Amino acid sequence: MRLTKGGGLYVASTLLLGVSAVNTGNNLLFLIVAAMLAFMATTGVLGWLNIRGLALSVHLPDEVYAGGETFVSVTLANAKKFLPSFLIRVTLSGSSTTFLLIEKDRPQSGSLLLCFPVRGPLQPLTASVSSPFPVNFFVRAAALPVAERCTVFPAPRALTVPAPGGKPDAGEAASVAVAGYDGELAKISDYRGGEPLKLIHWRLSAKHEVLKVKELTATAAEPLLLDLDLVPGRDLEQRLSFCSFLVNRLIKGGRPVGLKLGARVISPANTRAHRLRLLTELAGYGKD
Repeated sequence: MRLTKGGGLYVASTLLLGVSAVNTGNNLLFLIVAAMLAFMATTGVLGWLNIRGLALSVHLPDEVYAGGETFVSVTLANAKKFLPSFLIRVTLSGSSTTFLLIEKDRPQSGSLLLCFPVRGPLQPLTASVSSPFPVNFFVRAAALPVAERCTVFPAPRALTVPAPGGKPDAGEAASVAVAGYDGELAKISDYRGGEPLKLIHWRLSAKHEVLKVKELTATAAEPLLLDLDLVPGRDLEQRLSFCSFLVNRLIKGGRPVGLKLGARVISPANTRAHRLRLLTELAGYGKD
C-alpha cells in the first residue's frame, strides 16, 4: 500500500484534529475525527476488495528477441466476486497498462511493450496489480504470478549472405530472385540467346518482332549447415546474433538450414517450426 499526496494530507489533518480534540476535550472535534477515521476505514476496505479476486493471463509471442521491444497481450478477469473492479493498473517488467472497469465474467485485454535484455529461457515473471480506488488516498497493490513461459532468442545482427531468392526479412531490402529453370514464373523478357527452347513463350513471341522468353525462379537452394564455431564474430554473443540472423534470413528465403553446435548437429529443414527450434537452440547455448 502506498500513500498518495492527497492521502497524506488527509491523514495529517486527521491526526491534527485528533490531537486538538484530546487537548481541548471538544466533543465536536471527537465526532469529526471519528467520522474521518470511519471514512478512511471504509475506503480502505473498498480499495482492498477492489483488487481482490482478479486473475491475470499474459500471452507472449512465440518469437521474442533479446534487446528488442515486444508487444505482450495481457487479459484481466474478474471471476470470483460479484462487484466490479475499477481503475486497475497492471505493471509488468516496468511497463504498465490501465483497465477502467473489470466486470464479473467479462475479461478485458490490453497490451504492454516489453524488452527482455538477456537471451535464454525467460525467468518467472510477477505482475503487480494496483488501484487508487475509491478516493485516491491510498494505492493498494497485489502481486500476481505469471504462468506464461517463453525463450528469448539472441538478437539478430545483419550479416551479408547470398540471396536465396525467397522472401526477405522485414526491414531488409528485397533481394533479386535467383534465376532458374524449374521454379515459378518471375517475368517475361527478350530472348538473349542461350535460353532453352522450353522457356520461349511462343504465343507472346508471335505478337512481337523479337522472341520472348519466360524467366523462372530457382527451385529450393541446396541445404546449408551453419557451424557456430565458423560464424564470424568477436565473441560468443555476437556469433549467436549473426547466426540468429542467418537462420531467419535463409529459412525465410526457402533454403533448408541446419545447425552445428559443437559436436551436436541438427539436420537442415526450411519449415517455421524448424526455424524456431534452431533459434531456441541458439538461445540456450552456453547457458548450462
